[in-house]
Parts: sequence; C-alpha cells; structure tokens
Amino acid sequence: MAARIKKGDQVLVLTGRSKGVRGEVLSVFPKTEKAIVRGVAVAKRHTKPNRMGENGGIIEREMPIHLSNLKLVDPKSGKPTRVGFRVLEDGRKVRVAKATGDVIEG
Repeated sequence: MAARIKKGDQVLVLTGRSKGVRGEVLSVFPKTEKAIVRGVAVAKRHTKPNRMGENGGIIEREMPIHLSNLKLVDPKSGKPTRVGFRVLEDGRKVRVAKATGDVIEG
C-alpha cells in the first residue's frame, strides 16, 4: 500500500480517546498500518530503575494508533483532507490533497 501518511505530517485524529486532536507524526509502521503521533494515545508506563542510570517511575509515552483513524491536514488550507496520488510530467509520483488538488510536499 502506498504511504498516504508519512513522518512529519500533521494529522487529525478521527476516533478514540484523542478524537479531534491534531499532532505531528513521529513514526509510521507500514507492516502493522500504525503510526505514533505526538500527544495522541498517551499511556502511562511504570518502569523500574536500571543500571544505565535511568530513574524509575511513571513515564508517559505515545502508543501507536491505526492509520485508518488518522486524516492528513492539508498544509496550505489547514483543513483535513483525503490523499490521492498523481504522476508528474517528470515521472515522479506525488501525494495530492483531494479537497484542493494541491501537491503535498514531503
């Protein structure tokens, strides 16, 4: 499947606890079709101190969220949009915002 959402994109969460939240994609896992988004699906993890000098305690970290629950935010208009693909004259395949028809850089 082609990468509709990539690292560094701004996305809107459609469902779940974090519905309506916008955030930046930190990483994408294509095999499991999940992504980690800054500030979304934050879970608290209880950790023990270890020999590496890291202190234990309760650490908050973002958990993966399914790509179907995310919608790309158009960088020009700032509104959520679907993503399509177009092949340019020079042969490059680029992502295109369905709402405006503009090419999405990245």
